[in-house]
Amino acid sequence: MGANSSSSRPEEPYESPITRPKLEDIPEACIALVLSYLDPLQICKLARLNRAFRAASSADFIWKTKLPPNYPYILDKVGNDGDIKRGKKDIFATLSRPFSFDDGNKEMWIDKRTGGVCVSISSKAMSITGIDDRRYWNQIITDESRFQTIAYLQQIWWLEVDGDLEFQFPAGRYSMFFRLQLGKVTKRHGRRASNSDNIHGWDIKPVEFQLTTQDGQHAVSQKTLDNVGTWVNYHVGDFVVGKNNVSTKIKFSLTQIDCTHTKGGLSVDSVLIFPSNIEKEHLQRNQEDGRGTLIFY
Repeated sequence: MGANSSSSRPEEPYESPITRPKLEDIPEACIALVLSYLDPLQICKLARLNRAFRAASSADFIWKTKLPPNYPYILDKVGNDGDIKRGKKDIFATLSRPFSFDDGNKEMWIDKRTGGVCVSISSKAMSITGIDDRRYWNQIITDESRFQTIAYLQQIWWLEVDGDLEFQFPAGRYSMFFRLQLGKVTKRHGRRASNSDNIHGWDIKPVEFQLTTQDGQHAVSQKTLDNVGTWVNYHVGDFVVGKNNVSTKIKFSLTQIDCTHTKGGLSVDSVLIFPSNIEKEHLQRNQEDGRGTLIFY
């Protein structure tokens, strides 16, 4: 090649860089519309992506569909009716935390994933045969109960635990459970321990659970108690609420009235009511207290 030849190549034509669309370029209204099809936990996770998603996640029309249709009644029931003028997202956050009512002996909350209404009733709100006689029953303070107190049976011939509830549930199907444990929970060197010395009489005859509603629904189930040292939610039965904004009256009971033998060593914590379509595993993760496995029967 000649000495004066050049090794440089012709310059290529300049092309301006193409600006790719980003998440924050999506209109807020479009983001909010997409979020409205997700459940509350998914919405909260996506709200962490950027400012656009965080702003869109607060839209009232999204959270109105996540709230139970009778949320004004619930706010009034727990003494927070003044919050009704707040944003729907704030109301959902408020109601997803347990609130007590009826002198602190009952609690309600809405499930964080489904918005379903859940209610828990303390043993202190129930009528228990012989509860005032310390030969039969003791009230034990414990952090294993959301109400901080359980009823512990020493020994009795006639076991009868009755309760009732009047509440305005949204329309749907609901399940009821008794939360029970055989044995007395104690603490040894800061660790959980179960005293089973006083447990007797439960392997002879099963206990009977019942529920009745004011519109004639009735459920009966029988279970043999064998859950030593473990809290178990025993299924009482299901009931159906047909209409929104209508009070439902429920009576329920736990009995073992065969007087041919005594029984003792039973811890009675509470009754739990929640929508039947909530997965039990999901509810278990939200209700487990970390000190013992919570099982559904």
